[in-house]
Amino acid sequence: MNFRASATMEDITGEVRNPEQFKYGEETMQAWKEGRLSDDIIAEQRKVEAAELVIFQFPMYWFSVPAIMKGWIDRVLSQGFAFSLQKMYSNGIFKDKKAMLSFSTGSMQTMFRPDGLNGDINVTLWPLQNGVLHFCGFQVLAPQVFWCPGHSPPATRTAMLDGWRARLKTLLVERPLTFAPCEMFDLTFPGGFVLRPEVREEQSTRPHGITTGHHLGKPLPPDNQLKTEG
Repeated sequence: MNFRASATMEDITGEVRNPEQFKYGEETMQAWKEGRLSDDIIAEQRKVEAAELVIFQFPMYWFSVPAIMKGWIDRVLSQGFAFSLQKMYSNGIFKDKKAMLSFSTGSMQTMFRPDGLNGDINVTLWPLQNGVLHFCGFQVLAPQVFWCPGHSPPATRTAMLDGWRARLKTLLVERPLTFAPCEMFDLTFPGGFVLRPEVREEQSTRPHGITTGHHLGKPLPPDNQLKTEG
């Protein structure tokens, strides 16, 4: 991938609006409106606009994506193009598109269980799947996880690829993962962007939280970031 991994002032052509107090998000949003983003960003944004489904394929690196993919996220999913304060989460700009993570790990699956050494994989995936993909409005499909291929026998790696190959044929008709819709929250500044009282009351009798992140101090809903509800 010939793509710069870090966000800098070079992402903008022409003069910045406030060089004395450079705010990357505001400057790139204005540059996007005026068609002044760098050519490599514009080319990637056009690919996103044309796509029905975006698959992020990567090796998990330090419990997240490698630096060059993080740079892609930072630079391509820019404010205005991918989100705004009015259009985010279930009301997001890409609500008619789907996205998913497909990644390999260096650890065994048991290490990412709630009682495993690395902790619950659902917690690990929440920042990427909710904080990036769902934040931009994407319908997030269940991730494709290749557990520890580097230490698996050939037959196991072949089975992983066969399973992925079969799944690819039906991805576009899969149901997405479940996230808390914006309608559950008071989206006003005095309201603090928290759960509406009636929603909190309704949730109080349920055995699990709403999502991995909106756990409400309860047990996490099982595999909320791995499997479609129901």
